[in-house]
Amino acid sequence: MTPKFYGKDLAQYKLERAREELDTAQLLLDNQKLKAANNRAYYSIAYFNKNYVHTGIFSREIGRVIAKAAKVRHASDYDEFYIAGREEAEKQIQTANDLITAVEDYIEKNA
Repeated sequence: MTPKFYGKDLAQYKLERAREELDTAQLLLDNQKLKAANNRAYYSIAYFNKNYVHTGIFSREIGRVIAKAAKVRHASDYDEFYIAGREEAEKQIQTANDLITAVEDYIEKNA
C-alpha cells in the first residue's frame, strides 16, 4: 500500500528521494559511468522542475538550467554518438545539488 503524503510531508519525501538519486549520480561519476551519472542527476530534479519551476515558485532561469540538464540526459540516454565528459557530468550533479538545496531552503522558510 502506498502511503498518502500531503504538503510538507510530500515535499520532504521527494527531497529524500532526490538526495538519494543525487548520491547515486555521484557514485556513478566516481566510477566513470558518466552517461548514467547524467541520467541520475537529471532525475533527481525532474519532480521539482514540474512542481516548483512550472508553478512559478522558482524563476524561469532555473527552468532553463533544468532544460539544459534534460537535453544532456536525453543525449546520454538515447544518442549513440554522444560522448559524455566528466566536466559535463560534474556540472549536471552541481546543478541538481544547487536546485535541491534551493528547494530545501524554500520548504524550511515556508513550512
